[in-house]
Amino acid sequence: MNPTLATRMDNLRARMAETNTDLVVIGPSSHMRYLADLSPHGDERPVMLMVSQSFAGFLMPALNVDSSRQHTDLPFFPWADADGPDAALEELLNATGIDRTLPSIVLDETMRADFALLVLDALPDARRRFTQDTVGYLRSRKDVAEYQAIKAAHLLNDRAVEAAFAALRPGMTEIEVAGLIDDFYLANGATTVFCSVCFGPNGAFPHHHTGATQLKPGDAVLIDTGCRVSGYPSDMTRVGYCGSAPEGFAEVHAIVDRAVEAALAAAVPGAKARDVDKAARDVISNAGYGANFLHRTGHGLGIDVHEAPYITGTSETVLDDGMVFSIEPGIYLQGRFGLRLEEIVMIRDGKAEIFSEMSRAAVVAG
Repeated sequence: MNPTLATRMDNLRARMAETNTDLVVIGPSSHMRYLADLSPHGDERPVMLMVSQSFAGFLMPALNVDSSRQHTDLPFFPWADADGPDAALEELLNATGIDRTLPSIVLDETMRADFALLVLDALPDARRRFTQDTVGYLRSRKDVAEYQAIKAAHLLNDRAVEAAFAALRPGMTEIEVAGLIDDFYLANGATTVFCSVCFGPNGAFPHHHTGATQLKPGDAVLIDTGCRVSGYPSDMTRVGYCGSAPEGFAEVHAIVDRAVEAALAAAVPGAKARDVDKAARDVISNAGYGANFLHRTGHGLGIDVHEAPYITGTSETVLDDGMVFSIEPGIYLQGRFGLRLEEIVMIRDGKAEIFSEMSRAAVVAG
């Protein structure tokens, strides 16, 4: 096992001891990639990683074992289609060495329900919960290598978004602009995670699906996009307009930018996630646009674009060194435009450090 994965497994077992957890069961998910750097084929055939204090191993369909062995030295408990997984699962559970009398187990919340039920049927007396205080806890605190990968993804993303705004001309469609961004990522060794290009009133839909809308003079432009570099993504939103700004754009932009700054100031070690949400929301509400801020202030980012911690008005999560999350307040004016400014930050050296180096100033295009 490589040193990073060995450290992660040691850290998981330490968390298991701290939380009185006997067994962690992980499906073919980003949790498995984090712990074992393995992304096995996912279908209806049960596959899972089990970790106890003394053992870690995989339940794996036999037809996938040889390929998976190239990526991990952890043992496999294979099963064939002709036999089914029950016997192999029983062997794996025995190998973990856990006491089956009221064991405390953690189940991957992203695992298929039928996989989870196999485990629960085999451990009918188990006390169960999800990964938030074990694997999720560890994943929410990034190490130096993760920081560097996320930084690299954001620096590339900056260049892609700058190139996209520079290319904007009246008559271009949202899909054409998204294609330029996709091509930029590909040419620079990255892959597209998502890309939302919004012209004019489409920006008022927080999750607009990029389409055939053409850019017109006077339209606001919102680009929310991210790429993946070395296994980690970027995520950023910037805004501008074509030729001249629509009425009210400058006022709304200034309010949202102040909301970002307020949230950045609140995002310090020891603060609660809800304090960051409140800081951004208060700025927008006090300016009279509270009803137009339609979503939470942020989400965590790591292997997944959306993961813990979540920056919501009710979250009691205490911010800690290494946590990475978005700050992305917005104001959405139906039929006119929407304006969101998004930064991904990491709690580092006592403050929120921004990954992107692109200005949040509105970009004049066309």
